[in-house]
Amino acid sequence: MLHPVGISVGFDLDLTLADTRTGIAAVYDEVSGRLGVPIDSAAVITRLGPPLEQELANWLPPEEVPAAASLFRELYPRLALPATTAMAGAAEAVRAVRAAGGRVIVVTGKNVRDATSTIELLGFEVDEVVGSLFGAAKGSALARFGAAAYVGDHVADIEAARAGNAVSVTVATGPYTAEELRDHGADVALGDLTEFAAWYSGWRPPAERGRS
Repeated sequence: MLHPVGISVGFDLDLTLADTRTGIAAVYDEVSGRLGVPIDSAAVITRLGPPLEQELANWLPPEEVPAAASLFRELYPRLALPATTAMAGAAEAVRAVRAAGGRVIVVTGKNVRDATSTIELLGFEVDEVVGSLFGAAKGSALARFGAAAYVGDHVADIEAARAGNAVSVTVATGPYTAEELRDHGADVALGDLTEFAAWYSGWRPPAERGRS
C-alpha cells in the first residue's frame, strides 16, 4: 500500500503513549532494597525521559551504575510491565495516523525489548520501534522513517523533532507544562493525546502544503 507523503508520525513512549510511572517506581524500589541504597522513586518518576544510567547516577557511585542498570532491566518485565497502562488518548492517536494512511514509529529511550513488550501489552499497532535513544540522537531514526512529526512529553523530544526535520508536537503529560514546552520551542503543545486526533485531522505537513 502506498502511503501519502509526509503524514507518518513518530511517538515517544514513556508518559506520551504509556503511563509507566507506577511500574518504574516499583522497579526502583526493588533495586533500592536489593542494593541497600536509598532511592526516592517518587522523585524519579517526576523526571522520566533521560537514560536509565543518568538517573541511577543520582543515587549510586559511577562504578556501581552499570550493575544497577542491569538489575533494573532484569526486573522490569516482571515488575513494571503488569503495572503499565495507556495514556489517555494514546490508542486513538495511533489509530488516527493509521486511518489517514500514515505509518507510526516509536522512538524511545527505553531499550527495544521493553519498549516492544510495552507496545504489545497495550495493543498499539506500530510499524517500527527504535530504542535506547534520547534527545537529538532520535533524529536519525525519525528522518530515516520519514516521520513528518514527532510527539513527546519532554523538552528533549523537541530536540529530537528538530534533528529529524519533523514538526515538534508535545503533550503536557510529563515533567513540563504546555507553556514550558512552547517556551522551549515546541511547534504544537497539547494538554494530552486526547487532543491529538483533532489536531492531526486539520494538519497539513509542509510537504503537502507545498503542493497547493
